[in-house]
Amino acid sequence: MIKKILIGVASVVVLAVVIIYFMAQPKLEDDGSYSPSSLALNLGTVAVTDFEDIKYTKYTGERSKILVIFTEQKNLEMKNGKLFSTGNHPIEALVPMLHLKNAGFDFEIVTPTGKPVVFEMWAFPNEDENVKVIYDEYKSNFENPGKLSGFMTNSSVNDSAYAAVFVPGGHGAMIGIPEDRNVAKALNWAYNSDLFTITLCHGPGSLLSTTLDNQEFLYKGYKMAVFPDAVDEMTPMVGYLPGHMKAGVSERLKNLGATIVNTESDKTVCVDRKLITGASPLASNELGKLAAETLLKELK
Repeated sequence: MIKKILIGVASVVVLAVVIIYFMAQPKLEDDGSYSPSSLALNLGTVAVTDFEDIKYTKYTGERSKILVIFTEQKNLEMKNGKLFSTGNHPIEALVPMLHLKNAGFDFEIVTPTGKPVVFEMWAFPNEDENVKVIYDEYKSNFENPGKLSGFMTNSSVNDSAYAAVFVPGGHGAMIGIPEDRNVAKALNWAYNSDLFTITLCHGPGSLLSTTLDNQEFLYKGYKMAVFPDAVDEMTPMVGYLPGHMKAGVSERLKNLGATIVNTESDKTVCVDRKLITGASPLASNELGKLAAETLLKELK
């Protein structure tokens, strides 16, 4: 009798392991890339965000624009050669934009070369009406963004209409953005013009661009919240990433002299001088609130 019970328990355990194994397999897309497994999606995405619809006293001054630098790239190559189907995380982009819009700011949407913005649509919160509304409002801008190169040539010099530069997160922010000289120009422009720079999760990878051409890291000595490399190292176990990343974000920034204030992929946000950062998708709402409140206070 005991033997039969043990065999039955063992069978259940084996079945559970097999089910979890298949649930943890990344999904192969038509272009040969991999999106997160069903297990990873269950663990790491939401249908409704924690966005708080706060009624801000809206800003009505001249510096009402925010330059938003999105990625136009979709596939991030892993160490094993597999491609991760990525882009900008929709919650990390749209929830902060909701707060900033409600605070009276508008957006200049750009990508490096003017190709359409790429979102991780598998992470889109399909039951969140607020997020859906702002996505639809700016959809034509996402599909036909400006060129960052053109912006840096034509729009930004001595321009007093801007309050901040925003670089949303998502692993796609690690494709080309850290090596883009126009991103470096935009960040230096914001820094030298006393504008705010707002970014979260993997978006702070954009800050690496300021070291191009042997320049000193612009944010040396700054405190910032960033997605931890240690968490990225673990995500292949549940099939979020189809392999390990070639390079992370947090340790590279730390090695350049940044002080990383978080150790988890949590709701941590940080403001240090004119740099506003957040740790993960979970920080999107808190980052939006912090950015809106900080800009309103600074620009009143």
